[in-house]
Amino acid sequence: MINFTQCIVDDRAHAVFNGKVFVPKAAQLTDAKQLNRNLLLSPKARVDTKPQLEIVADNVKCAHGATVGQLDPEEVFYLQSRGLDRSTAFSLLIQAFAIDVIERIPVPSLRDALGASVLANR
Repeated sequence: MINFTQCIVDDRAHAVFNGKVFVPKAAQLTDAKQLNRNLLLSPKARVDTKPQLEIVADNVKCAHGATVGQLDPEEVFYLQSRGLDRSTAFSLLIQAFAIDVIERIPVPSLRDALGASVLANR
């Protein structure tokens, strides 16, 4: 089982992730992963994240993690040094972060609309 969430937070937005994976005693040989990734686009944006595993079984392989960060200024600089303006560099990096989620959407029209929205909102 894979529990994967991602969030892009801008302006004064506040995102909260409180996830829990429970592995009961009968679920031997379970392989579970939980990951929460967050991108902050504003100094006033905030994310509270709390991934949790509760494991009662003995023979399992489980992992969990969380990241919260901003765009890397060196990545923006690299793209600018290749001829992109700052706004385009930001948009490209934001879309690269979001594409993991967007590509999983099975409805093409929704997938395209969300992809366009990510680019238009920066």
